[in-house]
Amino acid sequence: MDRRSFIKLTAVTGTSAALSGCGNPAAPLVRFVPAEDIMPGVAVWKPGVCPLCAAGCGLTVRVMDADADVVRNGQAGVVRIFAAKKLEGGPEHPVNQGGLCARGQAGIQVTYHPDRITQPLKRAGTRGDGRYDAISWDDALKEIVSRLDALEGAGNQKALAFVARHGSGHRATLIAQFLARFGAPGLVSYELFGDEVLRRANALSFGREQLPTFDLPNARFVLGFGADFLGTWNSPVSQAHGYGLMRQGRPGVRGAFVQVESRMTQTGANADEWIPARPGTEGVLALGLANVIMGAKLRPADAAGRAGALIDGWGSGLTAYTPAQVEKATGVAASRVERLARQFADMRPAVAIIGGPPLAHTNGLFNALAVNALNALAGSVEQPGGVLFTPQLNIAAAAKLQGATAAAPRPLDRFASDILSGGAAAPQALFIDGPNPVHTAPPAWRVREAFEKIPFIASFGSFLDDTSILGDLILPDHTFLESWAEAVPESGAAMAVASVAPPAMSPLHQTRATPDVLLDIGRRLRRPVALPWQTFDEMLAATFAALPKATPDADTWSDAQEKGGWWGTLPAGLTTAAPAPAPAARPVALTEPQFDGDAQQYPFHFLPYPSSAFLDGSLAHLPWLQEMPDPLTSAMWSSWVEVNPATAARLGIGQGDVVEIASAHGAIRTAAMISPGIAPDILAMPVGQGHRTFTRYASGRGENPVALLGAVAEPATGALAWAATRVRVSRVGEPDGRLILFAGGLREEVEPHR
Repeated sequence: MDRRSFIKLTAVTGTSAALSGCGNPAAPLVRFVPAEDIMPGVAVWKPGVCPLCAAGCGLTVRVMDADADVVRNGQAGVVRIFAAKKLEGGPEHPVNQGGLCARGQAGIQVTYHPDRITQPLKRAGTRGDGRYDAISWDDALKEIVSRLDALEGAGNQKALAFVARHGSGHRATLIAQFLARFGAPGLVSYELFGDEVLRRANALSFGREQLPTFDLPNARFVLGFGADFLGTWNSPVSQAHGYGLMRQGRPGVRGAFVQVESRMTQTGANADEWIPARPGTEGVLALGLANVIMGAKLRPADAAGRAGALIDGWGSGLTAYTPAQVEKATGVAASRVERLARQFADMRPAVAIIGGPPLAHTNGLFNALAVNALNALAGSVEQPGGVLFTPQLNIAAAAKLQGATAAAPRPLDRFASDILSGGAAAPQALFIDGPNPVHTAPPAWRVREAFEKIPFIASFGSFLDDTSILGDLILPDHTFLESWAEAVPESGAAMAVASVAPPAMSPLHQTRATPDVLLDIGRRLRRPVALPWQTFDEMLAATFAALPKATPDADTWSDAQEKGGWWGTLPAGLTTAAPAPAPAARPVALTEPQFDGDAQQYPFHFLPYPSSAFLDGSLAHLPWLQEMPDPLTSAMWSSWVEVNPATAARLGIGQGDVVEIASAHGAIRTAAMISPGIAPDILAMPVGQGHRTFTRYASGRGENPVALLGAVAEPATGALAWAATRVRVSRVGEPDGRLILFAGGLREEVEPHR
């Protein structure tokens, strides 16, 4: 792409004089009149909403004057604009309370990325080869509308599919309404590290099908089961803020923290005590603690209520989970089980947190229900210092939506299977907004092969990635700094939160906000989709106008735009009444975790985990994050596999050696990282690298551990059991420079084994 189509942030003073002295009369600089009233050199702080994960943190965006290269009526030139220069956390926002993680700080690079798609593109070559021609928005929309009109004319509206991430905000609501009113099936929702299992467990235990919020500032004892809640899981900035207050925010009181996991996470590294347990046995340990607590009469069994009734054997005191039996199953010493149980019962308020790998096994629901029962037994549900649930805004009620009811989301693996089977339900058109399933789905799902069978694909992405490169049309979205940004956080605050922010700056390129594009498409159809708004901000205004006012004469919509959202107490008519399914007909009994791969042939458990920089790989295109050293290994710009020192010594593997990891589904080669923070029978690898296509910074860099995963599912939810694959490992070569370490780190602490 032409580099002059991208912004250049420059020192403005003296620029014109410097250019005029370069002696280039053939290319005079044209300076256009700015559309905004700009005061040179004066910074303005505007509200924003971070979209880089699902937490929904509030931002303050530092905006100043800058020069942008533009083309107007065929004439290239420069125009002065307001440009975002720095992102910080919103100091009053109840989720992050002024904090912002490194990923959020790097979010500014999305807007100024040199490989960002700047205008609509139409495929010019074979699907997947990356050859596109630029087209106008009018031509792009005509193409989309003609495809949808053809489906409607044939009475085949169900042949439209839409793939997106799980979401609870206005954008997700608009997409769901568009599909329902067109007559298409529900959204195809997919996230590699999704939390469907925990949501289902919370619905069963507490009647709340959502992720929990933890009142860490008021807790005295925290027991973590695999959840990297200070690094990558749930609402990490909110949780880190609460953790800091738990540790140092109360004079004379310092909360204690114990973490149970098979690989040390960023969170585990902060614990007072780190306890390794066998993969998939975390629920057994939780019930072992409950057995001791009830046996010693530290808490009555009926205190657990509905959550306890879901566990087989609860009424009889969990006699199958004595400390000795728990030690055999988990590897955690019986004496430690008894001590932890008494700490959990005595140091109240106490709270247990489960997330990540324990839920990514075939018995993940059992593990989650067991920890829920432990929390209920301790009296830690909806109590200070315990588990809370953030009240959820009912957008449909606030916006007074009537008519079509959005269908339930569909799982990606079933969607791909239906396509490959060639059934009548196979889609004829596919829209993609956000996910990159070709990169993040296991190979056995054959997602790329399935998508290649769909006649027409349109992507709303800002970058070509492993999935969007299959698109026939690319309709690039504004970035979150150029458009209305919003979020309805699922967790992270004790009160209801609805974040919103107007554009912090004008669009740099010929892009359009995806919600507005969908509304435009709906109006252009031969049989229009009857959505009640002309623009996305009209939808936002309708919702926020319905929210309670701070004062009788307040304007809720205007106030929300100024401070970055609304937060407070919702009236009953505006809350989402989560379904409260009755407890299972029979209590849930322990099932042993099942693994893909024969234990003799594949002796190691394989643990892919969210990268502290890239999460599931969706942020790997940002160079600041590629450059950021991993907090535990100091590795950067590379992939690696973590190996226990004793295991490495036995196999003759040294630091940085090239090793091959193989499962029943494939093999990859990467560098070995010798780590004492991992169990001897575990191999762990961060997800995020290994993209075939994802800008100059991520394409062809490192390896993708998802390529090794088996298509194993948690049976109750159908969620991918991404921690349930076995592998083998072998040394294949000397260090070859593929492992890049920042100064210091494990390379100075661990001697290589030869």
